[in-house]
Amino acid sequence: MDTALLIAKTPAEAKLVALLAPAAEDMGYEIVRLRLMGAGGRDTPITLQIMAEKPDGTMEIDDCAELSHAASAILDVEDPIDREFSLEVSSPGIDRPLTRAKDFEEYKGHRAKIEMSMPMQTPQGGRRNFKGDLKGLDGDAISLALDDGPPVLLPLRDVSDAKLVITDALIAESLKKQRVPDTSSADDIEYDEAAEEQPSKAED
Repeated sequence: MDTALLIAKTPAEAKLVALLAPAAEDMGYEIVRLRLMGAGGRDTPITLQIMAEKPDGTMEIDDCAELSHAASAILDVEDPIDREFSLEVSSPGIDRPLTRAKDFEEYKGHRAKIEMSMPMQTPQGGRRNFKGDLKGLDGDAISLALDDGPPVLLPLRDVSDAKLVITDALIAESLKKQRVPDTSSADDIEYDEAAEEQPSKAED
């Protein structure tokens, strides 16, 4: 099973992960997601966004600065990006993307939104977007208890995008583990008020 599903989405991003991940790991960080943001010709600046965390899921501001400094040094030497760019390093945030197989196990019991790269057949017909409670992995598939239908198994290889949905239980667990939320996209945070009766790891 591929354990790094969505850390990178393009060949260019995958090359950058391969370039930066060894140094990040030596420093005690794991790259959760890397994206090259921006479009246009080579004269158009772009942004290199890196989300990272320690193995325990924490990522302080000083950690972001340390990793940013190390990544900048590597990028200056290797020069893998053929245009002007800015570098942003952040924590994954509470409503984090789920990019690795282990993420779906670690956040079992919490709510997630999952988008598939192709329609999946369900009793309600073909659909690509799913929302519900994570039940972990079943072989090479994500087990998800849907809000609007029976449980489904979603093949990991066909996942296009996945992220957690903020609930009180998720916030409580993040605070307990001293995980630092990324507020850079706070306006886009989706808070799920209807899920507070759902079981979660925070209530174990």
